[in-house]
Amino acid sequence: MDIKLMIVDDSLFMRKMLRGILEEDGYQVIAEAADGIEAVAKYQECRPDITTMDIIMPTKNGIEALTEIMALDGGAKVVMCSAIGQEALTQTAHAAGAKDFILKPFNPERVKEVIKRIAGV
Repeated sequence: MDIKLMIVDDSLFMRKMLRGILEEDGYQVIAEAADGIEAVAKYQECRPDITTMDIIMPTKNGIEALTEIMALDGGAKVVMCSAIGQEALTQTAHAAGAKDFILKPFNPERVKEVIKRIAGV
């Protein structure tokens, strides 16, 4: 599969877990970022097909990073990752251009289902 992904999460553990799920399904993870500032810079550098973005991060949160990425590339495909109880934030992210949401803790089947749908495969 030639779908390239970037994973953005301030937790190394969550990035590794998501990478494992995605690579097991044949996706290529081309970049990782630990905060919103790094996410915007790496998006510009790598131009992934799909980005998974944590909502709550230090320095610049996921919604701020999403807004900047959408301003750079209106066709960006960003899937937000949120914990239960962050429903209001997911609505804000959707309004800013997020394509879908994945709840933490990650359910591998749900992650694969969402990424396949967003990738159009």
